[in-house]
Amino acid sequence: MTATTPKYQTKLAKITYQVEPGSTHPLGSAPDKDGVNFSIFSEHATSVELLLFDKHDDPEPIQIIKLNPKINKTFHFWHVYVRGLKPGAAYVYRVDGPQDLHGAGYRFNKNKVLIDPYAKSNSNALWNRIDALGPKDNLTTSMRSVVIDISDYDWEGDRPLNRPMSETIIYEVHVGGFTKSPSSGCKDPGTFYGIIEKIPYLKELGITAVELLPIFDFDEKDFIREVNGKLLKDYWGYNPLSFFAPETSYCASPPERSPIREFRNMVKALHKAGIEVILDVVFNHTNEGNHQGPTINFKGLDNSVYYHLVPHDKQYYMDYSGCGNTLNCNHPMVSKLIVDCLKFWVREMHVDGFRFDEASILARGQDGLPIEQPPVLWHIETSEVLAETKIIAEAWDAGGLYQIGTFPGYRYAEWNGHFRDNIRRFVKGDPGLVGAVAWRLAGSADLYQSSGHLPINSINFITCHDGFTLNDLVSYNDKYNEANGEDNRDGINENLSWNCGVEGETEDPEIDALRQRQIKNFAAILLLSLGVPMILAGDEVRRTQKGNNNAYCQDNEISWFDWNLVKKNSDIFRFFKLMIDFRKSYCHSALHRRHFFSGEVNERGLADISWHSCKLFNPGWDDPHAKVLAFTVGGFEGSVDIHVMLNMYWEDLHFELPFLQDREWYKVVDTAESSPMDIVEPGQEFMVSDDVCLVKGYSVVVLISK
Repeated sequence: MTATTPKYQTKLAKITYQVEPGSTHPLGSAPDKDGVNFSIFSEHATSVELLLFDKHDDPEPIQIIKLNPKINKTFHFWHVYVRGLKPGAAYVYRVDGPQDLHGAGYRFNKNKVLIDPYAKSNSNALWNRIDALGPKDNLTTSMRSVVIDISDYDWEGDRPLNRPMSETIIYEVHVGGFTKSPSSGCKDPGTFYGIIEKIPYLKELGITAVELLPIFDFDEKDFIREVNGKLLKDYWGYNPLSFFAPETSYCASPPERSPIREFRNMVKALHKAGIEVILDVVFNHTNEGNHQGPTINFKGLDNSVYYHLVPHDKQYYMDYSGCGNTLNCNHPMVSKLIVDCLKFWVREMHVDGFRFDEASILARGQDGLPIEQPPVLWHIETSEVLAETKIIAEAWDAGGLYQIGTFPGYRYAEWNGHFRDNIRRFVKGDPGLVGAVAWRLAGSADLYQSSGHLPINSINFITCHDGFTLNDLVSYNDKYNEANGEDNRDGINENLSWNCGVEGETEDPEIDALRQRQIKNFAAILLLSLGVPMILAGDEVRRTQKGNNNAYCQDNEISWFDWNLVKKNSDIFRFFKLMIDFRKSYCHSALHRRHFFSGEVNERGLADISWHSCKLFNPGWDDPHAKVLAFTVGGFEGSVDIHVMLNMYWEDLHFELPFLQDREWYKVVDTAESSPMDIVEPGQEFMVSDDVCLVKGYSVVVLISK
């Protein structure tokens, strides 16, 4: 700045900070040694005020700075520099503008106090959601953004791990629910530090990445309804209100301290253990909801820019998300916000990847229609900063756009719903699926190969947060969501599940043994398939939600990880652990190959993959009654050969075995056996001396060559 740069001051209470024009970038609040620069974007605003607070829970500001558009505005960026202000100060905005709700969709209201979309931390100590509705002033009950110095941290040389996607095994987990149960024994249950305390468990299981359900700031005070004396709230967190700020309720320290530090500590600890961090991110909608929802930030900053509005009456929102509103992701400034956000989490928070919730919304143009080359998706794909970052799409949205196998770009992996549905149906005994199952086992080449994609584009999963747990998948034919207070109308009706003969919990040992076997069948198939496997947290110990397949509002024992199950179901944990070890072994590298099978033959005369039924090379693709499938994976460059037999018929069957020259087949896995014979430790395999192998009903057998 020069000596002639104009300055002005506004006095309120006991503190007056010197105010200067400031800079357009970076957006948000950026502290330096002399003060803080503030910048926000609003194309249609006519007036912006910055309110400063000494403490985050002060009801009244210590200074109100009215931005002068001749000094503090450059194009559509409103900016100001506050000299002497320090990190830890709280701030909000008041924004005013033209009134044209129906024609232009403007929702400017100077009475509404707005948090900063680029804030790195927010406080909801005074927050009252009801007061953010309607036209009245909500200063004393609004949220506060907090100035954070993100440079004040010692990473100790940490950086994203950049593990190859082909070697990745994902563990989907809710930060709060993983350790909130008293059974966790954690010092800081339900927090980022709780995750740190359970790192030894994650390492023992063997997963390589945690995929955290949303940790962007959301309104954990948003109580939805009361059911049987319990207040239900937004538990999952799929209603973000601030994309750059970690959720304060996941912090062990008081919320006025920086959640940034605790999140970083968790990432650094996970990286030291060799575990990557993938964030489930929600850029398709926000917590502001529909036309009756609160004004928190985007509505008041520039509603017509940030959201898709109904063309003929712009007071209403297009709802492609199923959550009340839809972000206008391919508007240049919204696209910039999304990409800036991702870069922040990679550069400053060392995150390894992102899973995009309802990602097909990011493929919609500003008119809401799908576009062939969506700018925001390509900006993410081609960003140098994000070049080594894992990017995963939920390739559909609530507006009916379904893009599995056709999602724009090349790097995006996709949650493969076809894998989930085909494998669920096959394992429960539906006939005539062997062709579809073969495609899934081989990396879903039918979906990805012709477009130049790879097996790593397929995220294979049986269960996820949304739906039954694996235990419930084999225990319930129907959903039981009455605890959600929606008369069991919520959640999908067709779960492709099978209760194994009895609905719900049972003391029948035969039924329970069959359920155990089915769980192991699912685990084995998932971890033997080409692609990237994802495991839902708790499936490895038979976590149950008592048949609730939509526990979005259940911040209680229904959703929490019960750590007593680790001991109770240690045999299932052992099976998952050893199957993960089997997949990761360098001798079994064919299970995580980067490219599709091509028919290449190894030195023993075995193709890279060949298909069978009970009879060799006769898989029965066209058999409408087929319930069995076998396949042989030929090993190359020191890898062993693997032969897998899947019998989803209720009777025991004999399977022919391929001939091996100078080798024998050894059994590693038999899901019909009890632990420890269901899967044996390396070196404990036992030889199969016959040219046929008995595979019991509803079971999986895996052999290796030695």
